[in-house]
Amino acid sequence: MSEVDSVMLNFSPGSLMLLNGILAIVMFGVALDLTLGDFRRLLETPRALLLGFFSQFLFLPAATFLLVLLLRPAPSMALGMMLVAACPGGNISNFITHRAGGNTALSVSLTAVATVCATIMTPFNLAFWGSLYAPTLPLLTETSVSPFEMAWTVAVLLVVPLILGMTINARYPAFSARIRGTMRVLSMIIFAGFVVGALAANWQYFLDYVSLVAGLVLLHNAIALGGGYGIAWAGGLDEYDRRAVSVETGIQNSGLGLILIFNFFGGLGGMAIVAAWWGVWHILSGLALAAWFSRRPTSTRGAPA
Repeated sequence: MSEVDSVMLNFSPGSLMLLNGILAIVMFGVALDLTLGDFRRLLETPRALLLGFFSQFLFLPAATFLLVLLLRPAPSMALGMMLVAACPGGNISNFITHRAGGNTALSVSLTAVATVCATIMTPFNLAFWGSLYAPTLPLLTETSVSPFEMAWTVAVLLVVPLILGMTINARYPAFSARIRGTMRVLSMIIFAGFVVGALAANWQYFLDYVSLVAGLVLLHNAIALGGGYGIAWAGGLDEYDRRAVSVETGIQNSGLGLILIFNFFGGLGGMAIVAAWWGVWHILSGLALAAWFSRRPTSTRGAPA
């Protein structure tokens, strides 16, 4: 067992409750942009929905498992990679898709569907792939992770704020429009501030081990972004939709991953450092990819504002 596998980050129960609340607020802010029409739109284009689902919840976890088999990272880092791959798309994916000149409506719809599906798929993928890899199996059994308890946690943190935000958007559209921008900016500032504070409290651990995960996360994220694009291309989607599927696959909800790590794994160091660094890196890589795509507009509908 690697030294990083025994590290437990400093994180109090009060801090965990605060992080839970912040993630719910972030999800509520995202939901203020959603309508039932976003879900209906996917039913009108089922191929994009199926390819997006396949890329996020089937391809990425399987590719992560193969990457773990190839590189053999420390068990806690391997399990962190599996957990990140099991999470739904992150809330900044819609913004990055827009900047990339991709189908923002498809991105928003996939985020919403993935958030709902995560209640089942996130615990299932973590339990399934984690149990197939011998070094990570003891971490799952020692912590007695219950897929049902994890599913309930995901539902409370993601689905309940999603339903609440969509309901307010549907019943009070004028009020929703007024607070939408403020909520989005405020929630992201609060979340970023909290992450910075958590890093500061564990700064030495971060400095000691981030070099171990930086290359892993870079490669893992590149596989996610490139694989999502490749699957959309192989599935016959046009460039406008390929960019959305690519970003949805490569921008993961690492905030949810961190919460699950602190809720169910006691802040296990390797897992937490992978998820935290992914949360930093996928913003940088996503913005860089968006800048590259934006110089290659597909059409006027896909050009960023």
